[in-house]
Amino acid sequence: MIVAERKPLEEILRLIDGAKTVLLTGCGGCVTVHMAGGEKEVEVLASLLRLHYKKEDKPIKILTQTVTRQCEPEYVRELADNVDKAAVVLSMGCGVGVQFIAENFPKAWVVPALNTKFAGATLEAGVWAERCGLCGECILYKTGGICPVIRCSKSLLNGPCGGSQNGKCEVDPEIDCAWQLIHDRMKDLGKLDLLLEIEPPKDWSKARDGGPRKVMREDMRF
Repeated sequence: MIVAERKPLEEILRLIDGAKTVLLTGCGGCVTVHMAGGEKEVEVLASLLRLHYKKEDKPIKILTQTVTRQCEPEYVRELADNVDKAAVVLSMGCGVGVQFIAENFPKAWVVPALNTKFAGATLEAGVWAERCGLCGECILYKTGGICPVIRCSKSLLNGPCGGSQNGKCEVDPEIDCAWQLIHDRMKDLGKLDLLLEIEPPKDWSKARDGGPRKVMREDMRF
């Protein structure tokens, strides 16, 4: 899932400064799962904003609406009535949601309430870790399901660097060396021979270096 966290309240206040009506909108997708921008979080932030402006004796109207997903047009369009009423749309979706709302409502001023962090997985309650760099060319079948592009601090494709010591990364001793993890898993699976194959330089044109990406499925188009 895409993992994000709420911006500090002080920063959010700066983003909506001067607005008389704010639409605070959440997303029922990833940010709901990791409790950063779902309906509950929207109402908590709305309450904080109302309390702040009441204390400052500044009149403001906070509208709230959470849609199923901010990254799909049929759900984003549900915001239309409230977008028309607001001077600022404060999105509690990921960066994709912020941009997609702005695309669908070109006259609306849309700002983020969250900082989008990474595509990750849940390790335990309240702990999420990055697992995918969205690089566009998956080689997990060669590395036992452990991604060297994102799990290795240097994104090395052919084994560990010289700084790896005792299974830990030189960048931070709390980080497991990705290539140690890969070696151990491939050994357990009886597939160490696959690591003898030299992986060629990565084609980064399939990632962000090739510009904004698009996936098109002709069989799904109308």
